[in-house]
Amino acid sequence: MLLAIDIGNTNIVLGLFQDGDLAAHWRISSSTSRTSDECWLVLTQLMDQHDLSISDIEGVIICSVVPNITPAFTRMAEEKLRTEAIIITADLDFGLINRYSDPHAVGADRLVNAVAGYARYGGPLIIIDFGTATTFDVVSKNKEYLGGIIAPGVESSAMVLHRNAARLPKVEMKFPDLLIGNSTESSIQSGIMYGTVEMIDGMVQRIMEELGPDTRTVATGGLANVIVPYCRTVHDFNPMLTLDGLNMIYEKIKKGVIRTE
Repeated sequence: MLLAIDIGNTNIVLGLFQDGDLAAHWRISSSTSRTSDECWLVLTQLMDQHDLSISDIEGVIICSVVPNITPAFTRMAEEKLRTEAIIITADLDFGLINRYSDPHAVGADRLVNAVAGYARYGGPLIIIDFGTATTFDVVSKNKEYLGGIIAPGVESSAMVLHRNAARLPKVEMKFPDLLIGNSTESSIQSGIMYGTVEMIDGMVQRIMEELGPDTRTVATGGLANVIVPYCRTVHDFNPMLTLDGLNMIYEKIKKGVIRTE
């Protein structure tokens, strides 16, 4: 089995692949204070719930945007699983032409999403990832990673609003019954949720003006399942796109298609 780990600023998503298929997945909170022993304890407890044997894990692959957390998982792989974790970096040849001005400045998760997105949907493609930030990643029909857009995430926007405005409450991330809010809570929800929808549709339309009308869009990430049904420009929803990409890259590394050295 392959253990794929996607380390984000808010959550860590763990996925177990067996014979290429996702057998189980979990979402835990990101914590920079977690030790390798704690990572191991969490993993064993999660696997026990699914009657999965930890001894069957043969490989570990990690994409991370939180450098302080990564070492705990790499040490866990070395000490407990007796394997060296593969870390996603821009130095790996994914088969994509990276057009970013500084290729090493692209988040590992964004590159993995681009690999998985192009493999599943072709190009030109827009990948929208609803995480701590809402990111748009753009891949051309010629398999070029063109770059993208980084905007505040849904929950991040709500948190900043609550923190910086003394009388504005913390609200649940859901769409209100009416667009025009009749309470402070519903007004905030309308602004954040419908505002995000309009931002998504507006950005996609602008990108499509540059790439052409045959551009596809796929959404992934934490709140994508809540936001996407209200969007007019999102064609596909793939909640496990990043894990899928990690599995694809691992298989190519095993076959020697991608070299790690």
